[in-house]
Order: sequence, then C-alpha cells, then structure tokens
Amino acid sequence: MEIEKEIKQNLKFSSEYQKVAVNILYTASWLSTHHANALKPFGLTPQQFNLLRILRGQHPQPATINLLIDRMIDKSSNASRLVDRLLEKEFVSRCVSEADKRAVNVTITEKGLNVLTQIDRKSESLELPLRNISEDEAIQLNQLLDKLRG
Repeated sequence: MEIEKEIKQNLKFSSEYQKVAVNILYTASWLSTHHANALKPFGLTPQQFNLLRILRGQHPQPATINLLIDRMIDKSSNASRLVDRLLEKEFVSRCVSEADKRAVNVTITEKGLNVLTQIDRKSESLELPLRNISEDEAIQLNQLLDKLRG
C-alpha cells in the first residue's frame, strides 16, 4: 500500500526525499511491531533478541557491555538493563573481567542458545512481511539502503 494511504495523508509530500524519509520511518516501525509480536511467545523484546544474537556470534568468547552497545541495532537501548533482564531469564551469565576489573563480561548460556534455536526454527514468521518482494528486489533494497547510509 502506498505510504500516503497508510498514513492517511491527503496532501502531497514536498519532495520525494521527504516521502522516502517518512516511508522508511513508517516501515521500520511497522517491521519492529511485527518482530515484537513474533518474539512475544519467547518472552523477548527485539532489543533482547538483538543482544542474544550478538552474544551467539561471539560464543564461546564473552562480550563486554561496550562491545554489545557498539553492535546493537538500536543504539539508544540501555544495554546494561537489557543484560539484567536476560540474566533474570537465565539466557546470559555475567562476570567481572579478569583482565580489567572495571569491565563486565557477558556470555550467552545454553538456555539462551536454546531459545535462539527455537526462534530460528520459526524464522519464517520474522521474515514473512518481507516476502512481499522478490529476493532480487531484496538485494536491490539492501544495496539502496547501504548506499543511503553511505
């Protein structure tokens, strides 16, 4: 559906650049809502899911909070608070770094790896809204978005 219809706008955008900015922001929010709903049965938020995926990529090596912040999609999220929530769920463990007593190392647990495996099995539900475009169009969109941030 066209963005003007989605946001019920009667007036034209002042430029195609303004339209693309609104379209990207609206689509990001739409996709984020879909991901949040798909992750809800697992008791995870998209930000917690993002941290677990980062930690799985680091596994078996630990990650510092600064590394997590650096790699997170949503840079405004409070990584320490997210780690605390994941600790409560026993999806991660945390310990003081031997090399730097000021740093905290975070590691994904078996329980955390298992929940990611369960989500991976249902990954189609996370990708479902994206299936409105072909794989070639997805490649082109990725290239355009990379160029935009360029």
